[in-house]
Amino acid sequence: MGTPSMLFSESPEDPFALGRGASAVLDDHGTVVGWSTRAQELLGYPAKEVIGRAWQDLLIDARDLAVARDAAADAMSTGGWFGVLPVRHRDGRRVEMGFRARVVTRDAGSREWLLVGAPAAEVIAWQRDRALLDGLYHRSPIGLAVHSPDMTVIRVNRAVEKASGVPAAAPVGRRPREFLVDEDAGPAEERVRHVLETGEPLIFTEQSARARHDPGRERIVSVSAFRMEDSSGRVLGVAETIEDVTDRHRARRRLTLLNEASARIGTSLDVSQTARELAEVAVHGLADYCSVDLLKPVTLGDEPPPSAAGPLLRVALSPQERRVPFQEGEVIPLLPESPQARCLFERRTVLERLLSLRPEWYAMDRRRIEIALGLGVHSLIVVPLVARGLVLGIVSLWRARHSEPFEDDDAAVAQEFSSRAAVCIDNARRFTQQQSAALTLQRSLLPSAASDLPAVEVACRYLPASGEPGIGGDWFDVIPLSGARVALVVGDVVGHGIHAAASMGRLRAAVRTLASLDLEPDEVVARLDDLVSLLATELEASADGNWSADEQVLGATCLYAVYDPVSRHCSLARAGHPAPVVSTPDGRVTELDPPAGPPLGLGGLPFETYDLDLPEGSLLTLYTNGLLEARNGDIDAALENLHECLIHPAETLDSTCHAVVEALLPKDHLPTDDIALLIARTRVLPPQNVASWQLPLEATAAARARELTTAKLTEWGLAELAFTTELVASELVTNSYRYAAGPVTLRLIRTQCLICEVSDTSHTSPHLRRALSTDEGGRGLFLVAQLTERWGTRYTHDGKTVWTEQPLPPA
Repeated sequence: MGTPSMLFSESPEDPFALGRGASAVLDDHGTVVGWSTRAQELLGYPAKEVIGRAWQDLLIDARDLAVARDAAADAMSTGGWFGVLPVRHRDGRRVEMGFRARVVTRDAGSREWLLVGAPAAEVIAWQRDRALLDGLYHRSPIGLAVHSPDMTVIRVNRAVEKASGVPAAAPVGRRPREFLVDEDAGPAEERVRHVLETGEPLIFTEQSARARHDPGRERIVSVSAFRMEDSSGRVLGVAETIEDVTDRHRARRRLTLLNEASARIGTSLDVSQTARELAEVAVHGLADYCSVDLLKPVTLGDEPPPSAAGPLLRVALSPQERRVPFQEGEVIPLLPESPQARCLFERRTVLERLLSLRPEWYAMDRRRIEIALGLGVHSLIVVPLVARGLVLGIVSLWRARHSEPFEDDDAAVAQEFSSRAAVCIDNARRFTQQQSAALTLQRSLLPSAASDLPAVEVACRYLPASGEPGIGGDWFDVIPLSGARVALVVGDVVGHGIHAAASMGRLRAAVRTLASLDLEPDEVVARLDDLVSLLATELEASADGNWSADEQVLGATCLYAVYDPVSRHCSLARAGHPAPVVSTPDGRVTELDPPAGPPLGLGGLPFETYDLDLPEGSLLTLYTNGLLEARNGDIDAALENLHECLIHPAETLDSTCHAVVEALLPKDHLPTDDIALLIARTRVLPPQNVASWQLPLEATAAARARELTTAKLTEWGLAELAFTTELVASELVTNSYRYAAGPVTLRLIRTQCLICEVSDTSHTSPHLRRALSTDEGGRGLFLVAQLTERWGTRYTHDGKTVWTEQPLPPA
């Protein structure tokens, strides 16, 4: 059991403390010579019955005599003894008592035994408490620190020493700010002060506890604290239990990082944006710096080469540190021995726990090398971005200065969220590829800048949709017609993507074909409706189950308008399309209200033509619904803004077109739907440039036509065209005389070309044929076709008009 250093303890909680323990004195022969009041209380014997008697005969039961003799023998050999013995109470019952015994030698050489006893239960409980306290300081895996009322450290146990690497005596007498870094010491002292002042315990609070001697080592501890008080309530200090939870904290942080990566990476279908999201997530929870470098074809939406060869382009860098040698948008030169090159070509994660930024890693000049070394990077993880078996690029994660080196678990986490990011980047790349293809197809199918036309001055805008829906099927067209007229078209195919763009091209080609027939607007829209229905039927019949609904032409909207600069007359028809807006030179802006008509592709419903006359200089504005829906879908507000732009148009038509887009499209906002805008300023041909005659249907009509033509061309200064034109007019009038009834109208129009028109009441179509050498006729239209640049026929309700065009001679 060992020899106690003293019989009576100074601790009031000790059962052997003076005033709590029972005491007795035995002489060298085992006779009781002293007996305390406390002994009488515990065992029932008064002093007069005990003193002078042998302790074994009085206090020890026969069955316990052997145990008592062994204890006595130990005491004789060691000079002291501590243990538990069963003793006999005065009433005969057996009582377990704890004893401390010590031999005292008197001056005369005699010996006496001093004994202090207490109930065994109290002794055992006290010993257990002492063992617990001893265990907390010497064997507990949980740290323990005790602070005095002035918040200096009084004592720490060995667990704190082991976790921190600082000797247990080092913090004693010091405050936390003397051995913790400033960022961590402040909160630590504030928590101790709060417990000290309020008495409120602190339970399992995590905090950072980096030591001053090793600030780069991350250390997270879970702290519980309580205020210590004596029996009178006096505050003695604060005790803290400290558990090192760094590994648990890192594991939780890694899991949080993976969850955050799933939520934050891939929010858009933009390659650069996805790369930036990856870099920001990595820096937020794993690295001090992160760069994302992609193979250049990937940034353009193209398929990366199978060999992963080619230049790397820095797409994202976080944080935006100017001292990093290569910034966003720069090409990254790599040498074969660099970790990045090894990662790229071996397609595996490379972990450099401790590194020196070797100059040969990058083909850098000395200035860049010195700047890079100043960052203090010391640990690196390089992860390949691989999707569908193709390497898209690499992610480099760096730790600098006081951060701890990367571990294998960090590399595993980096590989996990980089794999997810690679899929998102590849999806964005493929979307970019499809978007680019659709946009290229769309632009190739849209008309180029309209040439100068005698009927109108035109300005137009096309803005492709951005984001996930992709390019739509919006289109516009300006089609020159016979008689100096012009057709203005705006349409919108349902759906997005390359299929919508291809369908748009088919519809635009069909509109041009129908326009060449010089049909009325309602007739053009009706035939276009039949075509859309036919296309939808064909696609539905040929679908193999792998096509989505977006890949089928389900319908379209269209507005078709024809303007005549001679009569100032405009006729239009629409199929489910937004109505055009007209602004006149006097500042009035009117939203026309032509019959809406059903969208193309529904079939079975009629379309109507809407007619109006436009003053010279009027603006006819045609657009698709994307223009009105661009600003938060508030169509009324968009129409109001459109009207304001048209009330006070800019000096040039192109500037007006630009102002409309600026007013209706929010600043720095990319449209989610295609926008097509067409603004036409009407022109009127001067009366002196148009000549018209009505000829009687007589045999002399052709001769009269020649005379009138020659005279007018001479007046216009076009005498060199007189012979050709009078021959053309003569042949056309002759055909009318032969095959038509009623009067014949001859009209000459001088614009950028010379137009000759002959109208009659017949609906019979003239036919160009090759006459045999024996035929007496049939050569008239052949001659007309050879002598003119273009010719054709258009039909009206009253008959038909055969027209020709000839280029004017150089001025």
